[in-house]
Amino acid sequence: MAARNAITIIQKSKPSSPEILQLRCHIRPGASKVREGVAAVTDESVELCVAAPPQDGKANKAVIEILSETRLQILGVAKSDLQITHGMKNRDKTISIASACFRRGKDAVDDEDLVALVKQKLLSEEAS
Repeated sequence: MAARNAITIIQKSKPSSPEILQLRCHIRPGASKVREGVAAVTDESVELCVAAPPQDGKANKAVIEILSETRLQILGVAKSDLQITHGMKNRDKTISIASACFRRGKDAVDDEDLVALVKQKLLSEEAS
């Protein structure tokens, strides 16, 4: 069985379609407000703690808010650029982000640098 990476870039079949950056996350709902944020970044997943309970999509909404620029500004992207694509009713989720959000206003960044940039942002949040 092949190991899955926590952060991957998915190339679209059409050259005109944007690339998608995928984060594989494990969510810990019901955490205290103090622990909210990135708990760990491993090779397989990004572990996030959210204070919201896992009912009626509250934890899913909290995950998007934590990763977006709204509260903790971990990734610094708009909420509309983030989408939970797998795991809506599961603690293991896949979150998709258009890679163009990270490339706006910057010189061309290759895929490896983009993955490293996102991982660095997540790790810096984990340390704080």
